[in-house]
Amino acid sequence: MADLLGSILNSMEKPPTVGDQESRRKAREQAARLKKMEEDEKRKKAEFRKKMEKEVSDFIQDSSQQKRKYNPMGKIERSILHDVAEVAGLTSFSFGEDEESRYVMLFKKEFAPSDEELEAYRKGEEWDPQLAEQRRRLKEQAALEMAASSQTKKTEAPNSNYRDKYSHLIGTSAAKDAAHTLEANRAYGCVPVANKRDTRSIEEAMNEIRAKKRQKREDDTGAQSSSSS
Repeated sequence: MADLLGSILNSMEKPPTVGDQESRRKAREQAARLKKMEEDEKRKKAEFRKKMEKEVSDFIQDSSQQKRKYNPMGKIERSILHDVAEVAGLTSFSFGEDEESRYVMLFKKEFAPSDEELEAYRKGEEWDPQLAEQRRRLKEQAALEMAASSQTKKTEAPNSNYRDKYSHLIGTSAAKDAAHTLEANRAYGCVPVANKRDTRSIEEAMNEIRAKKRQKREDDTGAQSSSSS
């Protein structure tokens, strides 16, 4: 009986000590603080969203504005602003190199930014439409001048020059050799230019040749007779 009573007493919860009471009190206070912080955070988010909804609505109704740039803000605030802009039918982008400098820009759908404009913001530059137009025209002019220069070089190359025309295909040395074969070679029967000016007929030319041969024979016969006498 005594053993049974002792086991029952031992199984009963002992009254908390002073240290246990202090730990439990701190735990309750910490839980209360966390709950209050969560409630404050939730309230701040709701207030910020309500503020952004008002500003976005004013921006949409203002016909003089095409875009709006906000000051740098935290990641949570940027996320809320992007969500509000999407619901309102706007285009939004975040720019900035680091977390502390990142900001949001809103654009109306009819004034969506070009790739060049977005690239300028990503580089931390201000967008100047007039300067961008000048750069675009200069690029187009440079491209046209380059194309014209290339076309001029093609037309200046003489097609009649065999060596220059085919040197890029068969090599400079081979082109020179091929060009030499096109020159008139008198040793192989090509008619000289001077001969092409002879307007005599074939019969007249043959008669002249026969006359020269007869004259030569007569000269040879006369020379032999003189030597015999």
